[in-house]
Amino acid sequence: MKQKQHSIHYNFIMNFILSASSILFPLITFPYVSRVILPVGTGKVAFAMSTAAYFTMAAMLGIPTYGVRAVAQNKNDPVKLALVLKELLCINLFMSLFAYAAFGAALFLVPQMAAEKTLMIIASASIFLNVIGVTWLFQGLEDYSAITLVSLIFKVIAVVTMFLFIHTEQDYLWYGVMTVLSSFGSGFVNFFRAIPYLKAAKGMEMDFRRHMKPIMVFFGMTVATTVYTNLDTVMLGFMKSDYDVGIYNAAIKIKSLLVTLVTSLGTVMLPRLSEYASQNRNEEFKALISKAISFVLLFSIPVSLFCMVMARPTILLISGQDYLAAAMPMIILMPTLVLIGLSNITGIQILVPTGKEKQVMISVCAGAVTDLLINCLLIPSMASSGAAIGTLIAETVVTAWQFWILRSMLRKILPKTEWKQLILVLLVSIPAFWLIRLEIFSSLPVFIYLAVSGIIYFGMIGITLLLSGEQILNGIIHRKV
Repeated sequence: MKQKQHSIHYNFIMNFILSASSILFPLITFPYVSRVILPVGTGKVAFAMSTAAYFTMAAMLGIPTYGVRAVAQNKNDPVKLALVLKELLCINLFMSLFAYAAFGAALFLVPQMAAEKTLMIIASASIFLNVIGVTWLFQGLEDYSAITLVSLIFKVIAVVTMFLFIHTEQDYLWYGVMTVLSSFGSGFVNFFRAIPYLKAAKGMEMDFRRHMKPIMVFFGMTVATTVYTNLDTVMLGFMKSDYDVGIYNAAIKIKSLLVTLVTSLGTVMLPRLSEYASQNRNEEFKALISKAISFVLLFSIPVSLFCMVMARPTILLISGQDYLAAAMPMIILMPTLVLIGLSNITGIQILVPTGKEKQVMISVCAGAVTDLLINCLLIPSMASSGAAIGTLIAETVVTAWQFWILRSMLRKILPKTEWKQLILVLLVSIPAFWLIRLEIFSSLPVFIYLAVSGIIYFGMIGITLLLSGEQILNGIIHRKV
């Protein structure tokens, strides 16, 4: 099947809509769910999903990232594309059998899992749905419109499920169902959409060995990433209580939602950058990287500053009075938006397309070890705040390592970044924060206060960027990105 190649602008808009829906969906669901099933209930579901993520990681190996690159490099040859899809899907299905065998054993041997067997089984559906969903195929083909549409449909279904079935504190199992459905339900549809792409490989002999070396490198990278992105929640569950997990989950959920927006441009750029790298189109490669860095800095820094200043009302609105202890972990976590955005560029957008994924793995392993050590030291005494500090330091280590590896390339790219616009944004933030902290605004009901504050703050920044000629925002408005 011949796949139409859309512009970066179109793909960015589609993926931004998908990312925005990931923000909107929790804004609709979590304020309701958190007040009904309370911190203990949300903590149980967060623990189950974080635990299932480790088994999903084993089933997927490193294919979600490697697959995007492999598809992008072969998308113009239907036969090679079909063979790559068939081989990688078979590897995933084979590994999922081992993942489920290990999960079944853990379900009976680990007391924390055995105590919530039904919830754990619900969470384990994410393993199968991830495998058959082959999202990496459609990302490599840059088919973001279909990815977005299917995801939105399942998010709507999940919202309906929430209001129909979640009414009491004991209904946290339905919250687990809703979480799996909204995040991974599209796997069913994507699998059937992938079948036509397999036809060209009918009868062809498969060669799994050619994929194993890069897959294992990406797998090592994924292991380390999954460890330190889920380690905080899992360690809190084992070392503290469901309540502490629930408090931390309220903070980490906001951070995770914003990360999807910060990395939305990078997601759509990976296939194009892989294509440029394979064709030695170096100037176009560097131009896209420069644009990505500008986007991350101009988006993540204002957003992280706003969320740090408005942490308490944000937690109060989204999660409720019972979760106010999450304000401090949220403040600690917000700088990671900038760090993750930058490491997403250096790691996923530069090192991976240029075949240097081993360096990404090393950096992420360093971050994982750092996170483990900091968590062991701080979680016993500081609980969720200690876990947040561990994450912040780990992300700093990952970003610093990758910047050091790419220092010669970045010396040529960074001067082209929109530093003037960033300085203007920081200068405008000072009077904006002074204005929104005035009593005339802060005394308003929390929803109205956040809405007015957001309009004032981001409105002032948006106007500043437009007047200063910032490329991405002006390009989106004039459809030139």
